[in-house]
Amino acid sequence: MSENILEQQKELTSLIERHSLQNRPRETAIPSLFFYQHSSKTEPVYRVYKPSFCFVVQGLKEILLAQENFKYGPSDYLIASMNLPVIGQIIKASPGSPYLSLKLEFTHNQILEVLNDSKIQVKLKENAKRALFVGRMEPSIQDAVLRLARLLDTPEEIPFLAPLYTKEILYRLLQGPYGAELAQIAVEGSSTYRIREAIDYIVQHWDQSFRIEDLAEAASMSISSFHRHFKEVTSMSPIQFQKQLRLQEARRILMAESADAADVAYRIGYESSSQFSREYSRMFGAPPRADIKRLREKYD
Repeated sequence: MSENILEQQKELTSLIERHSLQNRPRETAIPSLFFYQHSSKTEPVYRVYKPSFCFVVQGLKEILLAQENFKYGPSDYLIASMNLPVIGQIIKASPGSPYLSLKLEFTHNQILEVLNDSKIQVKLKENAKRALFVGRMEPSIQDAVLRLARLLDTPEEIPFLAPLYTKEILYRLLQGPYGAELAQIAVEGSSTYRIREAIDYIVQHWDQSFRIEDLAEAASMSISSFHRHFKEVTSMSPIQFQKQLRLQEARRILMAESADAADVAYRIGYESSSQFSREYSRMFGAPPRADIKRLREKYD
């Protein structure tokens, strides 16, 4: 690692430490930019990643997408190009060397704008690619990230410069080794674009039943082709994808409200409370009541 990159990472470390909160995320004054600081390892956290660029400045993080494992640290970046239910865990952090990271969320419209303005040529790909990937941090990307983060010390410049630096970061990523995969989410007609639309539909209607035939028809694919592309993008089937969304929402409701597990099961779309309890236990390691009791004892 070059001396210049190390110096930039030291400056980013200082910026994140000054503009973040201990052990919880903070949305900064820059739109869609979040900072994270944790002084210890964490238990697995279940959440839906929005399309985003993630960069660990210090420490190490592990992400699970279905059964697929992704680890990334200071030499890497992670991109989620679509909405994805994942399990995240900080696996390297200490009070003396806390985990420090940032996340920059983006939309497919922002990707499309960069593609149009830069005249980057994108070929339609027949086979969709995984919507989560880890790349090696490049000096040009880190430099743009640092300039964006520095704006927090000059907030009057944020409205004008933050959109430009964000656009540059996306441009650098599109020019990188995974640029083609990232671009596909914005290229109408590509397999990835059509699967993204199906994913967005499920995310917005997670509590409703759907027919695979209808999703496949909307994506202009055969049922077998739709299944294959969907699993390639998400590492799971459409039903498994919806199940993860439902169970994450169930856990959130149970933590936030004094609700009965059977009532929550029906609220999130289950017809059988026993099936809900089985699948909840399989995902979170304990039945709803025991899991929520443990979580409340931990955070109280």
